[in-house]
Amino acid sequence: MADSEEEKREPPEAEGNRARENAVLLGFFAVLVLAGVWLLGTMADIRKVQDCAAQGRHNCATIDGPAR
Repeated sequence: MADSEEEKREPPEAEGNRARENAVLLGFFAVLVLAGVWLLGTMADIRKVQDCAAQGRHNCATIDGPAR
């Protein structure tokens, strides 16, 4: 039975690979969350412009003026 427990253990090199894989997955999910937040913000801006245009208003686009 002791032999089967030793066979189930992963070699030390695999633990380093697992840490690297976890770091890569964490980075991937962080990028995915940031892309989702950016997408939601963009959709909200587009919705505001469409609501303005649906009400029959003109010049609904946002105008960025110089800072005073």
